[in-house]
Amino acid sequence: MDNILTAEHISKSFTNHRALDDVSVSVPRGQVYGLLGPNGAGKTTLIRIINHITAPDTGLVTFNGHPLTADDVTNIGYLPEERGLYKKMKVGEQALFFARLKGLSKAEATSRLREWFDRLEISDWWDKKVEELSKGMAQKVQFIVTVLHRPELLIFDEPFSGFDPINAGILKREILKLRDEGSTIIFSTHNMGSVEELCDNITLINRSRNILSGSVRDVREKFADNRYRITYQGDPAQLLEATDRLGAEAMVGETDKLGNLTATLSLAPGTGKRDMIAAVNGAVDLCTFEQVIPSMDDIFVAAVRASEKNVEVEPQN
Repeated sequence: MDNILTAEHISKSFTNHRALDDVSVSVPRGQVYGLLGPNGAGKTTLIRIINHITAPDTGLVTFNGHPLTADDVTNIGYLPEERGLYKKMKVGEQALFFARLKGLSKAEATSRLREWFDRLEISDWWDKKVEELSKGMAQKVQFIVTVLHRPELLIFDEPFSGFDPINAGILKREILKLRDEGSTIIFSTHNMGSVEELCDNITLINRSRNILSGSVRDVREKFADNRYRITYQGDPAQLLEATDRLGAEAMVGETDKLGNLTATLSLAPGTGKRDMIAAVNGAVDLCTFEQVIPSMDDIFVAAVRASEKNVEVEPQN
């Protein structure tokens, strides 16, 4: 796979604190890459290294196949979690100022800014002072300034912090559109709901170490246990008898919208799906049978707990 950025064996220490400990990531081009972990795990330190704000103690960052240099930062758009705008300036004036710093001409910057202000529904605020903006409005302005010069790589550190659900949805839509237009996006968060909606690949960092990496699909499938959800018609007691004979556990649930009964089955080690389906269908009228795939939130919690017990977590790249 073509990687736009790799960070290999990155370590970074501050006074009495190991911020990163031998962390490696590979970011595929044209995808949304989730950099996940609890607060204080080391995500922001890694992002600052990628942006040439600070240097690693050991390790190498490469960008487009060569060691990252200060000049490469012009091809990176960075929206930090700690944000700031000049409160006394007008919104449009300030956005234009930042756009010119990114190398755009006044005419090109104005044209792109007007388009983005329309897309994010803040055109009426062009001539307002920044201090009049709500936190969400100010974040929209900073998002626009980050993406305006169309960098190859975009890095968003907790971009939905402080957003209401409607505006968070607007921002998610724009992030996916940027990806579809060819941008690569690193998305740092501890919000797992956003990960399932946006990310193609993830790395989970906990206590300064990379404990889990892979595509979202592969990670979810590999963390899936032997649990299945069924709907059926018939006697729940007969279902329980059939599953008990196979050494499986069954938890009977509520009736679904179609009037079918529901249950969750946990297969015993060595029990095949076909054996279970045959046993269940012999006891009741089986309607549907599907594997229960864990949520990213479930995986996050399990992986963090395992890492804190010094247990190796799969899968690893």
